[in-house]
Amino acid sequence: MSVQLYLVTYNVLQILGWSVVLVKTVLGLLNGLTWPQLYESVEFELKIFQTAAILEVIHAVIGLVRSPVGTTAMQVTSRVVLVWPILHLCSTARYSVGVPLLLVAWSVTEVIRYSFYALSVLKQPIPYFLLWLRYTLFYVLYPMGVSGELLTLFASLKEVDEKKILTLEMPNRLNMGISFWWVLIIAALTYIPGFPQLYFYMIGQRKKVLGGGNKKKQ
Repeated sequence: MSVQLYLVTYNVLQILGWSVVLVKTVLGLLNGLTWPQLYESVEFELKIFQTAAILEVIHAVIGLVRSPVGTTAMQVTSRVVLVWPILHLCSTARYSVGVPLLLVAWSVTEVIRYSFYALSVLKQPIPYFLLWLRYTLFYVLYPMGVSGELLTLFASLKEVDEKKILTLEMPNRLNMGISFWWVLIIAALTYIPGFPQLYFYMIGQRKKVLGGGNKKKQ
């Protein structure tokens, strides 16, 4: 399988997967599902396709794509932590209003992003409406996604502390302690410098790509 065929296949599968998450999320909201019910309705697809994003770090490391390794790794890691150690292990996190926020933000963002990538790999002209969506909706989707992630993370803290989830207490054979509660607190604090940097980077990219509406990125 050629690199191009592999990347196109990967991106198309991600488009389909995140489209399912998006449709189920919208239908769940329209049908008035509780936040735990909403999460459960998309849990299977969310775990598969968000975990599959780990491949994007590998793609960057081995040079299949030009994405920066550090930024890609941080973004993928933060989401995988939300999906597995937090939402999978902490039932209280699923009651947070952050759940619908992150589901909407993630799914809309990813359907657009992977559609953009698939066309780029095929070296096809990017339709202007797709460019506009990719470099405009982030104004709303980024704050929505970050708010959803932090609210969900905060909702898990009490359960993580009480049940000592993924926590290693002293004394033990390794003679070291690890508090997952503190890991989550530190992770939350990284959003303070990280979000503004990424947000203003995207604003700069929008100006480069869209400009006054005449410039288009191929």
